[in-house]
Amino acid sequence: MGAAHHHGRPPGQVGIIVIGYNDARHIAQAVMSALRQGPAVAEVLVIDDASTDDTAAVLEEIARRQPRVRVVRRAVNSGGCGTPRNDGLRAAADPYVMFLDSDDELPPGAVDALLTAAIRHRAPVAAGACLRRELPDRRDTLWQNDLYRRTAVLEDPAELSRLVRDTLCVNKLYSRAFLSQNDVTFPDGAFHYEDFVFTARLLAASPRVVLIPDTVYLWHVRRDAAHLSISLARSNVDNWLGRLQAHRGAVEVLEQAGQEHMAHAARVKFLDHDLRMYVRELGTHDDNHRAQWWKHTREYLFSFDESHLRAAGAPARWLARVVTGTDRPRDLTRLIALADHPARLLPPYARVDGRAVWAAESPEIVLDWIESEPLNRLPVSIDAEPHIHTRPGHLHITVHELYGRLAAAGPTSLDIELRRRSDGRVGLIRSTLLNARHGPAGSSWTAEILLSGRDMLAGHRAYALDVWDVWARLRCADGSSLYTSVRATGSGLRRSVVPDLRHGVMLIQPYATAGGSLALRVAPGPGSAAVLVTRRLRRLMNMGQQLR
Repeated sequence: MGAAHHHGRPPGQVGIIVIGYNDARHIAQAVMSALRQGPAVAEVLVIDDASTDDTAAVLEEIARRQPRVRVVRRAVNSGGCGTPRNDGLRAAADPYVMFLDSDDELPPGAVDALLTAAIRHRAPVAAGACLRRELPDRRDTLWQNDLYRRTAVLEDPAELSRLVRDTLCVNKLYSRAFLSQNDVTFPDGAFHYEDFVFTARLLAASPRVVLIPDTVYLWHVRRDAAHLSISLARSNVDNWLGRLQAHRGAVEVLEQAGQEHMAHAARVKFLDHDLRMYVRELGTHDDNHRAQWWKHTREYLFSFDESHLRAAGAPARWLARVVTGTDRPRDLTRLIALADHPARLLPPYARVDGRAVWAAESPEIVLDWIESEPLNRLPVSIDAEPHIHTRPGHLHITVHELYGRLAAAGPTSLDIELRRRSDGRVGLIRSTLLNARHGPAGSSWTAEILLSGRDMLAGHRAYALDVWDVWARLRCADGSSLYTSVRATGSGLRRSVVPDLRHGVMLIQPYATAGGSLALRVAPGPGSAAVLVTRRLRRLMNMGQQLR
């Protein structure tokens, strides 16, 4: 077999459409990752959305050296990602197309894996796993991993309604003819979350779809970038309004195509994913933002019916019921904790007529899941108050009752685990017995856990800056248990410099995540401590630039 063929296929069947705007720093890396896919890629078509930095010069140099690269420069910036992608679809000439953003990459073998699956199964759409990588820490998580555990062929997307949860357009290979024949395009102009509508249009056209377990896209999440991506730039309420518009548009596309089942799944996804994500961040915004967010969210949730709420997870439907139940923000601390992953429900725990309710003054907001679910699925709240600066360092733990469910199970002991965020490795486990307390506010259980900097680095490489999440495993007398993250409380959420024999000095910073969970930044040695402080300053500077 000659070099011009691969696995029996003619070469050059895929055009990769790269879009970029003012991204001279990263776009070359993205284009080269596309070229390294090999002979299956006929062309890398780069749409420069009227960049004003050095992007044009970078692309000109690449195109001069790489004959497979073609650059199309827009005269006027489109204001979004949809128009340049549509430009790319119109300019593409190959049987299959993929999309790539200028700050992301294609991993080796991605195109071959998708193209082989598409041809073998005669599928106009082939989709694979997307790896979401947070930089610079390189924390990796697979996006919608449940969809891509094994190869699956769907004659119609409606066979797997969970497909609506993967709203990305970049981890897929498309038949260009299928997109054209079914008018599957992106919304034009300054339309944010354009992937939502594009994906809905694709699903509404009912293509055969093949899903593969290969990782086919590297999504780079740069939280310290000077210009955050649309999905990260959530400091302004307009971002949420754009997301509402895109989700509403996606649902309408599916409903108009008679895909009621898929439209229902899209609404449930909104509750379980979008709503919870933005509620978690309400604590970082001012009162005006929260009021606007509440008003628009409430209006949109009124278009949902009871079947959508019932199909969503209990935390999401409780959130929706609280928002629709009042015309102004309320109970934000409890809502933010409930929106976290895993969810936690903070006291007070009210009952009206024997039913568990959100609050005594809101008897109509019934917590319909509390009485029936096993303990390991309940949103139990375990608080941890860090005292890292004391000698010895420790955590004060409080386990809260939950409508009598914990008292019935009989909590006896607790394991505290530190899990390294970058890879999930457990670095420390401490176990203790619990002390029961009973008071006017109800029952609780407490414990003290010793925690030192040396413990955190046991078996860990020296001079490595890391983030550790704090988790708890609660064990009960009836044999049941639950595993959850702990909530950060108290006045000990501040940076502490701790003497250390091995490293000289160690900087430990307990902090609360957006959802309120306790995490620890640990910087052993003066070099790592300097890195931590520098990153903090850079984040503050970037936040200031975004607010101006």
